[in-house]
Amino acid sequence: MSIWWSLQLRREASSVPLARRLLLGAMETAGVDTDITHELCVALTEACANAVQHGGGGGGAVYRVTASIDGDVCRIEVTDSGPGFPADPPGPRRESQALAQGGRGLQLIEALSDASRFGNHPGGGGAVVSFDKVLKWREDALLRAS
Repeated sequence: MSIWWSLQLRREASSVPLARRLLLGAMETAGVDTDITHELCVALTEACANAVQHGGGGGGAVYRVTASIDGDVCRIEVTDSGPGFPADPPGPRRESQALAQGGRGLQLIEALSDASRFGNHPGGGGAVVSFDKVLKWREDALLRAS
């Protein structure tokens, strides 16, 4: 079975817990293991916080969260309309710059997911953070794939 949902949220700090709670409710209802749900929620919180902080635009700017479950994999994508990621290739220099600015969000997303991608919209116009997590199911799961 597969499901997906998408949200368009205002680029405000108060939108981050809303996105997290919606994901939490969806994962709990579907029957996803509690530890996996927690890891997904932390990773989503970091991605949304980055979109709010770095997403560009004025006070009315928005960002989008899309989540899907396809079989035993959950994919989450957060997109914004900011300047996107710098052109510097990933590596120790870029990571040390991020840490110097106080950011560990992308590292957390990488650590908590099974696959992660950080890029920009084709032609510019915003960052795209996407990550996948293989799901484990509770015994009473409504959407158990296997």
